[in-house]
Amino acid sequence: MEAVRQALLSVTDKTGLVPFAQGLVRHGVRLLSTGGTARVLKEAGIPLREVSDYTGFPEMLDGRVKTLQPKIHGGILAMRDRPEHMETLAAHGIEPIDMVVVNLYAFEETVSDPKCRFEDAIENIDIGGPALIRAAAKNHAHVVVVTDPEDYAAVLQEMDAHGGKVSAATRLRLAAKAFCLTHRYDGAICRYLEGR
Repeated sequence: MEAVRQALLSVTDKTGLVPFAQGLVRHGVRLLSTGGTARVLKEAGIPLREVSDYTGFPEMLDGRVKTLQPKIHGGILAMRDRPEHMETLAAHGIEPIDMVVVNLYAFEETVSDPKCRFEDAIENIDIGGPALIRAAAKNHAHVVVVTDPEDYAAVLQEMDAHGGKVSAATRLRLAAKAFCLTHRYDGAICRYLEGR
């Protein structure tokens, strides 16, 4: 179990975001962030690096593409106990990402509005978020995935108790929760589109 050194934060629901990020920084965690999340953190005086600055690519296509990038997914999916994975990261200037804090566009809330246009529903289908969540959850042996603000306090408490580390049991629990979230999210999209 290694300490969390770098975290990617990109959330729609910003509940509890600032104190959680402050707790991560207290543990010496470097933060990567995007868009509105980065704006909120910067306004709170929390140091971070924009994903576009790290990857060398700007957000594009009206924000549709920002984290779908090898420097992000390579950093999440690399297995830290495989020297060839770590050598590949080093060869390509990719830094490990040890924690992914992501929640998804409010698709169900959007389509529950009777005035919701089909185009608005489609624009509220999150692509990058589920990809990040699934990558981190798949590699939960090495990456902490946090999708629910309700888990922020427990994660920080565990990091406080274990020198910035999060146990395998907690990482597994959070990974299961993450896959359940993406399952429900895709189910909601499926039901909406079938209903059209």
